[in-house]
Amino acid sequence: MEPIAVTADAEEFTCNAYLVVGDATTLVDAGTMPGVADVVAEALDEADADGLDRIVLTHQHHDHVGELDAVVDRFEPEVLAYADHPHRDAALEDGDEVLVGDEACEVVYTPGHADDHVSLVGDERLYSGDVVVYNDGAFSDGSFGRTDMAGQSRERLIESLHDILDRLPDTAAAMFPGHGDVYRAVEGPDTVRAVIERATERAERREPKYPDE
Repeated sequence: MEPIAVTADAEEFTCNAYLVVGDATTLVDAGTMPGVADVVAEALDEADADGLDRIVLTHQHHDHVGELDAVVDRFEPEVLAYADHPHRDAALEDGDEVLVGDEACEVVYTPGHADDHVSLVGDERLYSGDVVVYNDGAFSDGSFGRTDMAGQSRERLIESLHDILDRLPDTAAAMFPGHGDVYRAVEGPDTVRAVIERATERAERREPKYPDE
């Protein structure tokens, strides 16, 4: 089943949180939108799903975990994350395989934007968190996570982008990022790989991403 962006109607700053219904019904990130648990519940009912099996966190910046407590209290899912968290049930490690809906995804450790950042690489879909996005305030067709705040590293993020490219299958046809629009190759001019390569080239210029950096 196609991932559902359950934070699409948010009025406040939040990440994109994706509900993926299947054998392992999964929420990728929780976001900060008040009432997101209600949106998840409605989507589960419409899909005739039994419940929410797990939450996978790409990283633990506030815009990705602000509503985690509410979602856990409502559905009691297993929580998977790279870094420790009071709700974490299982630790993610680079190279792990995680079922997201019906798709087996490889966990790729992708720090730079955040020390605990992971991306989920499947045969058809990439859940990229904030390490690479399709569009944002800097670029409209392939951008990279910001690295100008304390604890962030452009050099490590560049390595992470190359790690994704090394492990991305050519069959991957859609990218579900933590911010901005979902990119589907069938609807756009480029492959997912080409979008990430463009973002990597821009990151490698090592220029400020935004004028205030």
